[in-house]
Amino acid sequence: MKRPPWEVADIIRRAGNRFLDRCGKFLSWPQLKVLRAIERCRTAALGGHRDQCERCGHRAISYNSCRNRHCPKCQTNARNKWLAARQQELLPADYYHLVFSVPHALVPLIWQNKKVLFKLLFDASAETLLEVAADPKHLGAEIGFLSVLHTWGQTLQPHPHIHCVVPGGGLSPDHHKWIRAPNHFFLPVKVLSRVFRGKFVAGLKRAFRQNELAFFGSCQPLMQERAFSAFLRTLFREDWVVYAKRPFGGPEHVLHYLARYTHRVAISNHRLVEMTDTHVSFRWKDYAHHSKRRVMTLSHEEFLRRFLQHVLPRGFPRIRYFGLLANRRRGALLPLCKMLLLGSPETFQSTPTGAAALGRCPCCQGPMRLVERLTANQLRREQSSPVGRLDSS
Repeated sequence: MKRPPWEVADIIRRAGNRFLDRCGKFLSWPQLKVLRAIERCRTAALGGHRDQCERCGHRAISYNSCRNRHCPKCQTNARNKWLAARQQELLPADYYHLVFSVPHALVPLIWQNKKVLFKLLFDASAETLLEVAADPKHLGAEIGFLSVLHTWGQTLQPHPHIHCVVPGGGLSPDHHKWIRAPNHFFLPVKVLSRVFRGKFVAGLKRAFRQNELAFFGSCQPLMQERAFSAFLRTLFREDWVVYAKRPFGGPEHVLHYLARYTHRVAISNHRLVEMTDTHVSFRWKDYAHHSKRRVMTLSHEEFLRRFLQHVLPRGFPRIRYFGLLANRRRGALLPLCKMLLLGSPETFQSTPTGAAALGRCPCCQGPMRLVERLTANQLRREQSSPVGRLDSS
């Protein structure tokens, strides 16, 4: 893929100090850490290595990556390693993609209680899928799936939602057979929506009773039990959106599909179209108008503010597994599922997708190999690199 003309790192280098002067006192330590990591990523500040072509002897220096999970440049390698580990877990079945969203009225409360309510979003959506799938009126099976949390919309405004990727079927209650979902249909979205709403609101009530929620600013009146109960009643009057996409085929398509969701950050560098001394412009899809492509322009400070609000709490996992794929169960149940689907205990082999390509020489396209690791000081002596205040803080 062609290298983008602008990167989030460029915006941080150009406007990071001004942004810190204006908003630094409102930032958390993880947000400050993300700023520093992205600015330093693939620069001399993180050290690097010298590579040499095995064919023509050409030498080149490569800088190390920051490996921060919010860095737009560091997700490709992390994604490829994760996908390689997932290949043996795929089942020879059609897969479905479901999205669970919450009403916009909940967003301020969620943003003030990210760790508690992001977890509730995972739990409520997972319990909904497991419960409805187990109901004999629907599928009557024990299913497994992975869930991925996204917190952003196309314009970087808060939009928390869960993507679930689910095989089209599950184990019978006695684990003696595989129950397939009907063609092009998994579970009724209206039923999922109602159950999801009930479970999420019940979780909110429980968190309130256990004093797990914080209330600031516009949410402060909700500290009163009567006001909070009234707020919950308004949520029941809204339709909660659960969206089910059409099945996207068997396991040969799944890894490529997952790559679009599992390691995505709030905005990729390829969406940036212009940067001036004061503003940045980026592409976005207007889903309210048939996914029409538009361009939005924001000041550097506003862009960084929107970007950093999607930094997850420290140690909070963005990808989770449930049902048959839960960490404690997959070792025993996945082989059983494959045996029931294939009629033999042999491991299903999927086509590798997104494997990292070996570095190639820019002169002769021969393979490059690492010959020397370099520290930041060694690199600075060889090639000067501007270091700003963010780098030294």
